[in-house]
Amino acid sequence: MPEETVSVRYMVDDVEASVAFYIGLLGFTVLSNAAPAFADVKRGNLRLLLSGPSSSAGRPMPDGRVPAPGGWNRIHFVVDDLRAEVDRLRASGVQFRNDIVTGPGGSQIVLDDPSGNPIEFFQPAPTRRTATTT
Repeated sequence: MPEETVSVRYMVDDVEASVAFYIGLLGFTVLSNAAPAFADVKRGNLRLLLSGPSSSAGRPMPDGRVPAPGGWNRIHFVVDDLRAEVDRLRASGVQFRNDIVTGPGGSQIVLDDPSGNPIEFFQPAPTRRTATTT
């Protein structure tokens, strides 16, 4: 099966600030930029649609709710050295929602993009090898 591009839409407050963040700090490339309404950026097989308040995706729903940034659903990046990534991003002024949390599967931290959309960085736990005797 060929690799497919997965698209995720994030509502953002400022398309230009979001493009700068994803390009400059997270290694995305720009596919299109129609700021202030919309841009899409890509990293690997992830296409991230950045929709501003004036985009069609920002229009109110029939029940009156207005799409907004934030929440807890998030994109998830696997990294080799979580501590180094956290240090690099903190030095650039990135805001984190928590400190590094470690569990049986590995370590993770959640950071916010410029509009408050969450991004998770995750470092898997080292593979444990069990000794066998014969």
